[in-house]
Amino acid sequence: MSGLARSGAILGFLMGCGLLLIWVGLPRHRRPGLAGRVVPYLRDTPRPSRLLDTEREPKGALAAVAAPMVKDLGALVERIMGGAESVRRRQQRAGMAADVDRFRAEQVLWGALGAAVGGLLGATAFIVRDAGAVTVVMMTLIGVGVGITGADYNLSRRAQRREARMLMEFPTVAELLALAVAAGEGAVGALDRVCRLSSGELAGELRRCLADARAGANLPTALQGLADRTGLPSLRRFVDGVVIAVQRGTPLAEVLRAQAQDVREEGRRGLMEAGGRKEIAMMVPVVFLILPVTVLFAVFPGFSYFQFSL
Repeated sequence: MSGLARSGAILGFLMGCGLLLIWVGLPRHRRPGLAGRVVPYLRDTPRPSRLLDTEREPKGALAAVAAPMVKDLGALVERIMGGAESVRRRQQRAGMAADVDRFRAEQVLWGALGAAVGGLLGATAFIVRDAGAVTVVMMTLIGVGVGITGADYNLSRRAQRREARMLMEFPTVAELLALAVAAGEGAVGALDRVCRLSSGELAGELRRCLADARAGANLPTALQGLADRTGLPSLRRFVDGVVIAVQRGTPLAEVLRAQAQDVREEGRRGLMEAGGRKEIAMMVPVVFLILPVTVLFAVFPGFSYFQFSL
């Protein structure tokens, strides 16, 4: 196939994709949502304040055209992959708002980027190595899959990194709470003092608990919400110990110190386990790289002398 024919095939493929997207995005093929069906009958109602507007309208013509398409593709990804509860849980663990639709839209954008990269690689192979059109389609589909799964993996990694930072901050925060309680502060006062003096992921979660407690919820319920939003067993044990101490009137300072000591011991055990795994990983280059070269240097002179004697 000549270069002109290949270029024409690529342009025809891109034009066909564009026409298909235009055909799918026509107003006659869109199903109006609940807001689109109800809004025309509520035009005479007073306009709400912008401070209460949680759904921002897309700015720009391109965003206004692409937003319904991204929303529909996000719903398609949700139907195929599922796991909305898992996504919501990981978003909370990552410190984000639990918004599954927003995450699906991000997955669509990641998939579009992967499709662009895969299509570019496939088109390069199509032009340079005379690969078939099936290769271009397969590379594009692979790019879409890698982009969608990459967004999911990125969310999991963000949640794990945030929890690792919280685990590092936890012993210090627990010691500060114990000192504040031992100095005569109550549980809420100790939380307030620690939140004012510290910063970080765990301090932010404690501020949220403090805000819930001041909004009317009791302290055990607010702390239980902290345990539910995170996936750390040590933090859940800490919350359970504090809740039991508050409900039964046991000395809270001793409970906080014991919890901090347990977390420090758990971190020490984790470091020892990580060191053991790294030690085993360090043996791989020694056994498979350094040792064969050492044996070769030891054997090569004798082998050369044997050949020379023959």
